[in-house]
Amino acid sequence: MSALLEVSDLVTRYPLRRGVVETLERRPRLAVNAVDGVSLTLRRGEMLALVGESGCGKTTTAQSILRLVEPTAGTVRFLGEDVTGLPARELRTLRRRMQLIYQDPYESLDPRFTVARTLEEPLLVHGEGGTRAARRERVARALESTGLTPPGMYLERYPHELSGGQRQRVAIAASLMLDPELLVADEPVSMLDVSVRAGILALLDGLRRERGLGILMITHDLSTAASFADRIAVMYLGGIVEQGPARQVVDNPLHPYTKALLSVVPKRDPDQQTVPQLLAGEPPDPVAVPSGCRFHPRCPVAFDRCPVELPALRAAAGGDAAHQAACLLV
Repeated sequence: MSALLEVSDLVTRYPLRRGVVETLERRPRLAVNAVDGVSLTLRRGEMLALVGESGCGKTTTAQSILRLVEPTAGTVRFLGEDVTGLPARELRTLRRRMQLIYQDPYESLDPRFTVARTLEEPLLVHGEGGTRAARRERVARALESTGLTPPGMYLERYPHELSGGQRQRVAIAASLMLDPELLVADEPVSMLDVSVRAGILALLDGLRRERGLGILMITHDLSTAASFADRIAVMYLGGIVEQGPARQVVDNPLHPYTKALLSVVPKRDPDQQTVPQLLAGEPPDPVAVPSGCRFHPRCPVAFDRCPVELPALRAAAGGDAAHQAACLLV
């Protein structure tokens, strides 16, 4: 089956402003290396979780894929078409098939709009839906598909009249109004109570199975990724350091960073508790990415080759070729 989304060597940098002294001395302009050579694929009906700590570049990767942020280099192919160079008019048409679910539903919903108007808005913008009655029927179906039933109870409500879980369901319903093929969910449950997170994740899981949606889920929670995603890509300082089938990454991590992340995830069985691997120091400055392996300044098993040799993603000897890590010890 051909890939729904193919990202190759994606790079996104944010140039920093130079001061008067730097300009007069003609110093080179520095840039924040937010995304540095990310490659990934996503198929229809598949959920890929992009995991990493805050500031590693997960959200910028998602925004670059959707061209909400212009990438510096690399290619993004959607259904075989390179979208990195599309003009604005063609990109607007394409965005009907690529939708984003934001982290905070209260911020993504207009407080002046009722639920009905919020869900009708994408149809009006793209000239779809026909009559007002036909649009209302599509709105009702979207609410039912996200578990907000009966829909008549929610149509005339405003965001402040909904709970956090209901607001996120409305945001998901809005993203489904144009029948997209790709959903990018940016931390879709991080702003919600623990009691409602499973319901939202189960909803997304059901949608991709029933509709064949490809879902790229941004999260910092490895336990969430392991429960719902087909594959996991672990990101550190702008690059992917490990990727593979979700259960393999969780049960047999290859990269020291992945092992450290998993060591602090609580276990259900108290007899299986592990000793947390606390990493030394803070992530390096993304303006000056370390030479060699980007993780070596904090790695507990770094050796003399790590600061000088940049490891490529590769599978372990005798292991599954789909499970790869960027580590010289693999």
